[in-house]
Amino acid sequence: MTQDMAEGTIVNPNPSAAATDQAAPVAPTAPTAADAAATANASSKPGHINLYEPHEWKHGTSVAGVPWKNPVATASGTFQYAAVRWFYDVSQLGAVSTKGCSPVPWLGNPSPRTAEGPASNLNAVGLQNPGVDHYLAHDLPDLKKAGALVVANVAGHCDDDYVQVTEKLADSAADMLEINVSCPNVTHGGMSVGTDPVALASLMDKLRPLTDKPIIVKLTPNVTDITVPARAAVEHGADALSMINTLLGMRIDIRTGRPIIANTTGGVSGPAVLPIGLVAVYRTRTVLPDIPIIGIGGIDSGEKALEYLYAGANAVEVGAAALFDPVAPLRVARELDDLLDARPELAAKLAAGKTWR
Repeated sequence: MTQDMAEGTIVNPNPSAAATDQAAPVAPTAPTAADAAATANASSKPGHINLYEPHEWKHGTSVAGVPWKNPVATASGTFQYAAVRWFYDVSQLGAVSTKGCSPVPWLGNPSPRTAEGPASNLNAVGLQNPGVDHYLAHDLPDLKKAGALVVANVAGHCDDDYVQVTEKLADSAADMLEINVSCPNVTHGGMSVGTDPVALASLMDKLRPLTDKPIIVKLTPNVTDITVPARAAVEHGADALSMINTLLGMRIDIRTGRPIIANTTGGVSGPAVLPIGLVAVYRTRTVLPDIPIIGIGGIDSGEKALEYLYAGANAVEVGAAALFDPVAPLRVARELDDLLDARPELAAKLAAGKTWR
C-alpha cells in the first residue's frame, strides 16, 4: 500500500492483485530477513515508506562551492515533500530545488492547466504557491529537518517581487537560491526578464547585495542565443546557472478548434526537450568555461544525466520524469552513481568542482 499523493487515501499499487469476493484466503507466511530490513527501514523515519535502502554515495560534485553528495537534484515545480516523503528519503538526493516562492500566495492560472504532447507535456500552472512566509514556516524547516540540501527557488512578476522574496530568504536555512527569470514580468511589459540581458543584469544588481548565499539563475530557452543572458547573469553576480526552463508551446483541441490549455500556451518539458537542454549547456560551457552549470531537460535515466555531465554540467535536475515516477530523481541519482564507477576521470573532475569540458 502507498499513500495517494493527491487525495491522501490509501491505494493498492497493484490493482490486479486486489482482493475480490472470489479470492481464496492466503495463509500467512513467516517474515523473511528482507521483510525485517524493509520494516526497519520504513520505521526509521515515522511516516516514511522508503522504496530504496540507504545508499553510500561514491561520486559527489560541487556547485558554486557547495558540496552535493551526488550530482542529482529535483527540478523546481515538480517536487512536493508532502508527497514524495512517502516514497524516498529526500536527504539521499544531491539537492532539492523547491517550487518557486512569491512574496504573497499565488493561485496560479485557470484550468485546464496541463496537456500532453509527443514525448512531452505542457503546463501552465502559473507558479501556484502559498507564498514565502508559508515556505519559511513550513516547507523549508520540514526539508531541513529531513536532512535535505535545499535550493530555494525565487519567483516574481516584477523586480520588487524578487527583492522581497530574496530579502526574506537571505538569512534562512536554505543552502542556495535559484532565481527563476522565466516568469512573465510586468516591469518589462510581460516579457520574462530572462529574455532581456539588460533587464536581467538590472535585476541581479538588485539581488546580489541582499545575500551571501550562492545564487543560481535559471535561464529560459525561449531566446535566440542562451549564452547572451547567461553572460549577463554571471557578469552581474550569479554564482551558477541552471538550464533549461520549459519551452513555449501549445496544443489545439480539434473538436473545438481552441487551445486545450486555458492560458493558451504552456511550458513544454519531458523527454522531447533533452537535445535542446544539452545544446544549451554545451554552448554556455564553451563561452563561460568556469561558471557552475546545472543541466535540466528530458532527464529520466542515469544515462541521460551522464550526457549533461559530458556536455559540461556540474550537476543536473530531474523534473518532468518525477510527475509519472515519483522516485525518478533518486533512481536517476543511483543509476548515475554506478555509471560514474567506470568513468573515474569524470568523477574526479566533478568531485573537485570541475567539469568534463
